Amino acid sequence: MDDSVTVGVLSLHNSKETKAILNAVEALGHDGVWLREENLCVDVTDDGATLDPDVDVIANRLLLSNTEQPAELLGLALSLSRLRPTLNRPENVLTAFHKFATATAMVGSDVRLPAATLALDSDRLNAEKEKYGDEVVYKTAIGTHGGGTWKIAADEQVNPRVGDRFAFLQELVERDSDRHRDLRVYVVDGDIVATMRRYAPENDWRTNVALGGDVEGVDDLPEDAADMALEAADVVGLDYAGVDLVEGDDGWHLLEVNPTAGFKGLFAATGVSPAPRIAKLAIETAGGDVDDDQVASLSGVLDDSTPATTAPTPRAPPEEMATIGYTEDVLVSGTSGTQRVLAKSDTGAARTSIDTRLAAEIGAGPIKSMTKVRSGSVKSGKARPVVDIVVGVAGDRHTVAASLEDRGHMQYPLLLGRDILQHYQVDVRRRSDADQPSESEE
Repeated sequence: MDDSVTVGVLSLHNSKETKAILNAVEALGHDGVWLREENLCVDVTDDGATLDPDVDVIANRLLLSNTEQPAELLGLALSLSRLRPTLNRPENVLTAFHKFATATAMVGSDVRLPAATLALDSDRLNAEKEKYGDEVVYKTAIGTHGGGTWKIAADEQVNPRVGDRFAFLQELVERDSDRHRDLRVYVVDGDIVATMRRYAPENDWRTNVALGGDVEGVDDLPEDAADMALEAADVVGLDYAGVDLVEGDDGWHLLEVNPTAGFKGLFAATGVSPAPRIAKLAIETAGGDVDDDQVASLSGVLDDSTPATTAPTPRAPPEEMATIGYTEDVLVSGTSGTQRVLAKSDTGAARTSIDTRLAAEIGAGPIKSMTKVRSGSVKSGKARPVVDIVVGVAGDRHTVAASLEDRGHMQYPLLLGRDILQHYQVDVRRRSDADQPSESEE
């Protein structure tokens, strides 16, 4: 069509949500372009700036929570937002993805939040913990998929940082002690697109779909919860967001406003995809027209196949992965400390494993479940506790559920399993402890 517009979706990762938005743009009769490492280029001269590929509007889908340097991605989004109209502007995303910044943004609004405390001094933070009762939530200010979030007892000591990220205390809000639950309300352009209720998986209290939580659609969203979700997205300033609410004895509370909330769980629960609504907003922001009936029809389909207009990436997947050695210096963090240790890579282990002494020193835990691990000739396997830890490897961080074991007789206090190694190539010839004798423990 002659009056078609070009929508660029900014995403440097292989995102199903990005694909769904691009496919919705094309289905609505306009052009979609995936802005990523293989094609993005900006030239700045005395005459101005040029953006290649040239797009009319940008939908920001950059994931900031999993990267070691989120400021780099925020700077990239900010640069592009000065050249083209941008949905989910980077300054608003900054407020949303930093959970404590979200809390302070809500001060003076009608949005109710769990009480929270951030203190940069360890003694002060632990002293403040007493006012939260027997249990309190302890979480990193930046995190995703439930990573960096713990429920701790009043007598557990915590640090102001987990690794290199600030952490804070938050009141535990829940009505159903048997199985924790909350709401995910997806908002686009000031309207609620769909809502799902999320239930925590067995042996956990976090409701994230990525952790195995169950979901169900919600057709009768309470008016006060709907009003709170809409106001929260508006105060933060996001064009589209997943707003998480939890109900306490005194009503609804805001947990977070997620600028890059996933679509998979929501669509499974409700049969509604936010992608066409986001595509419609982007097209209309650029001055294009859409058929609202077609938007409604497309919302009943989640097309996250690779868009026909997306050229295959010229890079082979193995070349995109960082390479680590048979042994590697890593940072491992828990609720009360961080240590740099030498870890061994074991591609035969499905799960990362941590020594009990190291786990105690960093405050790993609490124990969330038990797992069976096969060891040597014991075919039935040993039952081991599982605890949450954050592992920093080659500039990236990974929140994993690690098995807890006595590794005091072994050379390495941390064993990296496939839950971490799947993100890397392992060069068994490379060792961080090249001068140390080799081990034959496992």
